[in-house]
Amino acid sequence: MPILRITITGNAARLHRERRPLMPVLNRALRADQGPVTIMVHGFKYHPGHPVHCPHGPIPARPTKRAYRSVVNWPARLGMHGQPGGGLGLSLGWSARGSIWAACASAQAAGHTLAALISDIRGVDPDRKINLIAHSLGARVALTAIRAGAPGAVNRAILLAAAEYAEAARSALDSEGGAGTTILNVTSRENDLFDFLLERLIAPPRPGDRMLGHGGFCHPRLVTLQLDDSRSLLALRQAGFHIAPPERLICHWSPYLREGVFLLYRAILDGSMPLETLRALLPTDCAPRWSRLRPRLPIPQPPLLPAE
Repeated sequence: MPILRITITGNAARLHRERRPLMPVLNRALRADQGPVTIMVHGFKYHPGHPVHCPHGPIPARPTKRAYRSVVNWPARLGMHGQPGGGLGLSLGWSARGSIWAACASAQAAGHTLAALISDIRGVDPDRKINLIAHSLGARVALTAIRAGAPGAVNRAILLAAAEYAEAARSALDSEGGAGTTILNVTSRENDLFDFLLERLIAPPRPGDRMLGHGGFCHPRLVTLQLDDSRSLLALRQAGFHIAPPERLICHWSPYLREGVFLLYRAILDGSMPLETLRALLPTDCAPRWSRLRPRLPIPQPPLLPAE
């Protein structure tokens, strides 16, 4: 699967650090391989062209010399090795630095630009399968694109530690653009602190709404996977997906750092593990927030009665 690095500047998508127009290059790439298009979207604190935080360097491309703990090669883990039929990978970069409020606004705008890019791909090849995989605030980009796009423009989406409210997912799935789209929502109690902070910094779309990571959102076309739940890991192991157990109490990057997770994501994206099959394997509930952090207090015992 070839990889194209695309950067959103203003309200337009362009080839990263190139003057060539995007669409002729994209058209050639689409004609060269008839497999699915997989669009990878980063989260907070990345910015295309930044000397340290460029998403086209650490996450979607080759690792930098610095051994960042949160850096992995997404295309390689997703099996994008340039094989015929593997499809086309798009590394999508958008401006996610600055304050969290500025980044949220930027994510919304980037989502509309992504919807336009997907529409351009559909114009070239209406039947091409288009998948999204997004981390953190990238989930806001992905959900905005689904909601703003044509019906069924996105086939499948995987959201990793989504920095977005459940109502945004409901709105996207119930919109015209979300018709036919399925979503895997990957969460973990390791991410509770980040969800909690975001709920206090960003106003919810409706009072009382919670982050997607809370796990209380149900929809027929969305499945939630709690990656630090022993029952879920056992069920996945029995299905042939050996995912490493959690190592940390707090971690925002666990959904893509855990050994074995990308084999599952590949199976979701290529359709060999349908979401309905995955839903049947997993528990219907998630552990409550803070369950990894709160102390395990001893259970109070009733006082012993004196012997007669």
